[in-house]
Amino acid sequence: MENKVLSIVIPCYNEENSILDLVKKVNESPIKNKEIIVVDDCSKDNTRAILEKDVKPLVSQIIYHEVNQGKGAALRTGFKHATGDAVIIQDADLEYDPNEYPLVVEPIFNNEADVVYGSRYLNQKRKGYLANRVANWFLTKLSNVFTGLKLTDMETCYKCFKREVIQSIDLVENRFGFEPEVTSKLARKGIKVKEVPISYYPRTNEEGKKIGFKDGLRAIYCIWKYR
Repeated sequence: MENKVLSIVIPCYNEENSILDLVKKVNESPIKNKEIIVVDDCSKDNTRAILEKDVKPLVSQIIYHEVNQGKGAALRTGFKHATGDAVIIQDADLEYDPNEYPLVVEPIFNNEADVVYGSRYLNQKRKGYLANRVANWFLTKLSNVFTGLKLTDMETCYKCFKREVIQSIDLVENRFGFEPEVTSKLARKGIKVKEVPISYYPRTNEEGKKIGFKDGLRAIYCIWKYR
């Protein structure tokens, strides 16, 4: 396990207030061998300048989209460029703690799982705003009906994959439909998803949270489409 490399894919859009602090936390995380890939999805604020000036020396590579496409598209770009043994998703905000990477990645590095989801709700007090919790609960339950999985948090950011697994899946969703799409396509391949509990520090819409009601409707559609 000492020689294993974790690729960390960070999709980024208009995160001038958090991207530098987040990348520093990623660098300080307990995983020794890291490949950090930031994909800027055509940010309109000062994010690109911060990436070029302050973040570039701290990461393996930064990839720029010249047209805003969405989180799913940014993840596809990051996955394509990943070279590590495992690949984890890290949002550019500060809702998830990179110090918990070992909880999510060790089952993969120890060959106990091919895919691990970090659950915000497993064996712990529910966190986050009520409307978001209800939406996440509903979408997860609906997804489970069609996938046969028994997840508690399908919408979690912390999804970790063996690199060859995620690179073998043909993904098409450009926005937040990525979550139900990848979950469904994993299930269709017969790949079991292991869940582990993680911490969660939710932010508000005013603080930059981007997922909204329309994304929830799209998620329902994607659960049905990719069933």
